[in-house]
Amino acid sequence: MQIGVYGSGYLATVISACLADFGTPVVLCHDDADRILGMAQGVLPFFEKNLEEVIRRNVKVGRLAYSTDPESFAHKAHTIFLAEDVQNDIEALVEKLVRFNHHKPTLVLVTPVAIGTATRVEQRLHKAGLKATIVSQPISITDGCAVEDFNWPDRIVLGTNSHDAVHELKQIYHPLVMRGVPVVVTNHETAELLRPAATAFVITKISFINELAALCEHVNADAVGLAVALGLDKRIAPRCLQPGAGIGGMFVEPQMEALARMAADKGVALNVLGAAREVNRRVCERIVDKIAKALTTLENKNIAVLGLALKPNTSSIAGSSSMGLVRALLAKGAKVKAYDPVAIPNARAELNGTVSYCDSAYAAAEGVDALVVSTAWPEFRGLDFARIKKLLKTPIIVDAKNLLDPAALKSMGFRYHGVGRATGAA
Repeated sequence: MQIGVYGSGYLATVISACLADFGTPVVLCHDDADRILGMAQGVLPFFEKNLEEVIRRNVKVGRLAYSTDPESFAHKAHTIFLAEDVQNDIEALVEKLVRFNHHKPTLVLVTPVAIGTATRVEQRLHKAGLKATIVSQPISITDGCAVEDFNWPDRIVLGTNSHDAVHELKQIYHPLVMRGVPVVVTNHETAELLRPAATAFVITKISFINELAALCEHVNADAVGLAVALGLDKRIAPRCLQPGAGIGGMFVEPQMEALARMAADKGVALNVLGAAREVNRRVCERIVDKIAKALTTLENKNIAVLGLALKPNTSSIAGSSSMGLVRALLAKGAKVKAYDPVAIPNARAELNGTVSYCDSAYAAAEGVDALVVSTAWPEFRGLDFARIKKLLKTPIIVDAKNLLDPAALKSMGFRYHGVGRATGAA
């Protein structure tokens, strides 16, 4: 059974590669010939941990192929995953692909869509006299660990009333089903609501610990220890309970805005979500204030920022709190030197030469007034901080992700500032 994935962005690239890795032939199709040709030659438009290797091995054995011919693609595929990153004209796209298909295909809507989209698609196909089974599937993958998220999901959610489609997709996801990953079958609207609802809950959780981190700094409590203790409560769990990190990504803000707008249209007040979004936005302000306090002023100060990516193991800067931090520092009159292992090309395109980019953390640290760790790349833990101290103009480190060892750095003579850390925190 050949599987088709339509799209050329992040979702389509990850999903096509990981499905092929299950051992099933997969064709990735889009009419953007340059993009598809590049991927077929192993040139990805972004960095994502382990993804390039997954693509390489599946292309090599012939399980993963690429096409720029939607008609031929749709004609051959029995199951098609629609995995565009944005939902522009998705209803027209579905109709076009179904017209190209001469048997009743199963179309799986992975693209983040507005609630009610799948039902409208079904109505449109019915009106046009076309037959297809539509399944809504919100796939939860995140930048930096997308391959891991796909292979070890918390659940598989299928929005459909077709038993045949459920059976078909369980066969496609056989390695996960056999491992015991729960399969939740529901209607379209519930499946469509899941993605923004889950993101909203995560924003609320992260915002809560960030508010408590601010309190910790005023009462000499340690937010990291508090988060560990809270996370061990079986009702809470530790994931996404880490002070200092806001939530970002290409889908987050559009999803939250769509959810808030839909609720407002229905006359429903989402007060908790609104407050959580506001706290999430203010995380960057708190870090900037922390840096300004350490330096007295930001005007004409030289700041080294380590990390520009949204999170480790990805080159994505969409919704990156690190990028927001850089912009805020520049707006306050600071001069910024930056280093990131993979995200500099993307950052350079957005920041338009306002930042000095460096090829190492040490080059970024040379001669600056303060060093800021803004993305939790593991390599930053292993830096030679004795060397860093000699390079810095003043030995100030602001650890926006609580990545480093405060006690060790303080013993070396650094003025260390974490997020929500007690003054004696180790």
